[in-house]
Amino acid sequence: MELDTAHPLRSSPAAATVLSACSNGVLLVDASAAAFPILDVNPAFCELSGRTPEQLIGTSAILLGGAGPDSAFGAALAAVAGGAASASLLLRVGGAGGSAPWCQWTISAVPGEGDGGPARQLVCIADNVNEVHEQQALLAHLSTHDALTGLANRSLFNERLQAAMARARQRADGVAVLCLALDGFNLVNESLGYVAGDQLLISVAMRIQGCMRPQDTLSRHGGNEFVLVLGEIDSNAQVQAVCEHIVRVIGAPFPVIGQSLHAGCSIGIARYPQDANDGVTLLRYADMALSHARGLGGNQLQFFAPEMNQRTAERAQMEAALRIALIEGQLQLQYQPVADLQQGAICALEALVRWQHPVMGLIPAGRFIPLAEAAGLTTALGYWSLRSAVEDMLAWRAAGLAPVRVAINISPKQFLDPALPQVVADVLTQSGIAPSQLSLEITEAALMQDPHASDTTLAQLKALGIGLTLDDFGTGYSSLNHLKRFPLDLVKIDCGLTGNIVTGTDDAALVKTIISMAHHLGIEVAAEGVETEAQCDFLRRNMCDQIQGYFLAKPCDRDEVAAMLAARHALPAHLLRIQKQPRTLLLVDDEQNIVSALKRLLRRDGYQILSANSGQEGLDVLAANAVDVIVSDQRMPGMIGADFLRAAKGLYPDTIRIMLSGYTELQSVTDAVNEGAIFKFLTKPWDDEQLRTHIAEAFRLKEIADDNDRLNLELRTANHELASANRRMEDVLRQKQQQITRDEISLNVARELLQFVPLAVIGLDDDGMVAFVNNAAERMFRQNGAILGNEAEIVLPELFPDGLAPSGSHQVDIDGRCYQVVAHPMGASSQSRGSLITISVCEETE
Repeated sequence: MELDTAHPLRSSPAAATVLSACSNGVLLVDASAAAFPILDVNPAFCELSGRTPEQLIGTSAILLGGAGPDSAFGAALAAVAGGAASASLLLRVGGAGGSAPWCQWTISAVPGEGDGGPARQLVCIADNVNEVHEQQALLAHLSTHDALTGLANRSLFNERLQAAMARARQRADGVAVLCLALDGFNLVNESLGYVAGDQLLISVAMRIQGCMRPQDTLSRHGGNEFVLVLGEIDSNAQVQAVCEHIVRVIGAPFPVIGQSLHAGCSIGIARYPQDANDGVTLLRYADMALSHARGLGGNQLQFFAPEMNQRTAERAQMEAALRIALIEGQLQLQYQPVADLQQGAICALEALVRWQHPVMGLIPAGRFIPLAEAAGLTTALGYWSLRSAVEDMLAWRAAGLAPVRVAINISPKQFLDPALPQVVADVLTQSGIAPSQLSLEITEAALMQDPHASDTTLAQLKALGIGLTLDDFGTGYSSLNHLKRFPLDLVKIDCGLTGNIVTGTDDAALVKTIISMAHHLGIEVAAEGVETEAQCDFLRRNMCDQIQGYFLAKPCDRDEVAAMLAARHALPAHLLRIQKQPRTLLLVDDEQNIVSALKRLLRRDGYQILSANSGQEGLDVLAANAVDVIVSDQRMPGMIGADFLRAAKGLYPDTIRIMLSGYTELQSVTDAVNEGAIFKFLTKPWDDEQLRTHIAEAFRLKEIADDNDRLNLELRTANHELASANRRMEDVLRQKQQQITRDEISLNVARELLQFVPLAVIGLDDDGMVAFVNNAAERMFRQNGAILGNEAEIVLPELFPDGLAPSGSHQVDIDGRCYQVVAHPMGASSQSRGSLITISVCEETE
């Protein structure tokens, strides 16, 4: 067949039609010329290349694949022209660059030519694979880069880190790996949403990228954690300078969804080769350093130190040992008693977990509870404590001891466990322990993790009849609104506040406020960490209900608790909340003979007399004893009397303060009198009877004030008991309302089911009035008129011939058809009353 020289590819109309319709680009190349000139092209190739036939025909085909005969396209053309069967390669249509699409080229000799020898003409077919190529390129990019920020991901980071360490070995310098995490990032997601969080991450990535050098790498490993590789590092100072610059850059405000956000960051640093010789260990050490930086409070830089690895290894060993301890019974419970300040007796016990390690001995909770939280073991520990405490309670009951309430600490994770109420219910049922003997202690932070879920869980626990205690109040949110919202029975004041109530006015005021607002809501108050009589006395005088601490008793085991309960261990009578204290006088003078003389004079009046030889010693005595009246000298070493009495007024304002001095420093004494620090000023030498009269008058004033305080305590106690009763009634009412709501839902479901039952059903109340009629019954008795709300024997005489009462079973004839009428009395297995009447067609018998 002779090819058309004008259009060699279209030697016939049919061939021309096929080539014109072909979606692939096709061109014919002259293989006999070194330049491989183009002889002909089809329209698809013109569209791919963006050129006309006139622009293409006669030009060198080699130029389509780059410049020169050494290009990949030129080499493929030469190979096929020299006798190769075919060639295939991926190239852009117009050459190596530009925006021309990527095509898969197939080059072969014109059929009938070549046959192992040189070909005269070649056919080149270009298949457009641009979209597939771009998708493959995108997938390749995503496999090595973070989708959100476009930074290197973990895979590319590892490659870059290996390359950086290789360069460091050649250059004899170092590499630093930095783990960076944003502080408080979760709060952004929770408060503003994940869109804002993503915007912040993108902005942070851009700012950190601006701090990087060409030889450095920034990657994101998920969440809010970024990892940096710094190359060509010679010293820690060089790394620290980069880190400090990053911290400053991130510390500037970020504009996010119309708001100005401030972010801080923590950075952990590990260096090659100083800290590790491989990338995996280097990254792990940097992450350890980051954890340590976060533990310091955030916004910190921390270089890796070998002791961090040691602590991590010890932590891992301790975690494994703790898991074994749970299985092998190495854990034990100790109990710290709680005393009632009205009666003085032990009213409750707090169960405390202890770990009796076979090698390390008794491990305190403060050492292993944080470990259990990190390892996710607190829920298992909590349930173990619950069951173990119940076993001990059963043992005390079997020993004939009076029941005492036991409090179990519930961790935040355990509180969020949906199974908690059912587990508690099962334990109570199986043991027979009264619910009132069990209390659960929950922290405010646990309640606020998910307030709505907390409402549900607390309601379920409250319905069981157990006590609910808010633990460690005063250290977290400490919100009055939370006390109002949740159905709590007791609030425990944290020991961090209790320790300073005698000497610290701020903590004293805060404790008084907590007691007052809790009592106003009908909630009792206990104070933890009570270690001195003075602290106990302060709490007694300020209406605290219960105390717990070393002053009462240290934590003890089950047998020691049994002994304390059997011995009726209690607080001293003078520390009970409502009682009359002995009259106590404090004499403060640096001259011992003066103190002795005053004691001889005043002992006949029946006072309990304490003494001190300086102002500071006097404050120490006040801290340890309840004092009514103070008599102090003015001129004493270290602290003058006026300053001592000012301090006494501030710390113990209920005391009556008298100055007895032979010296008068007019200004300081006048100021003290005007400030109310001094009740009376008496001079030395004194008149015995006059002095006794003044002191007796001071005690009378103090006793009047004490009586008023006592009456106030009694009134506040009564008000508190009334508020507690109201709160209990509100809880009962709320539970009843919930039960009514559930019953109404059940009733409505039952009504709806009965409506669609094909059997005629009629409900009667106790008086025989029709209370319910389903659809089938309405259709059956439509001709009877209004049935609902009327007496059944009157509106449904067909059902009760001869006045039969609606009970039992009988047959009746309705419209010539036999029906079986069955009355089902209600209330056998529920609180329902009345009866339910079913009407069915009698079965026919042959």
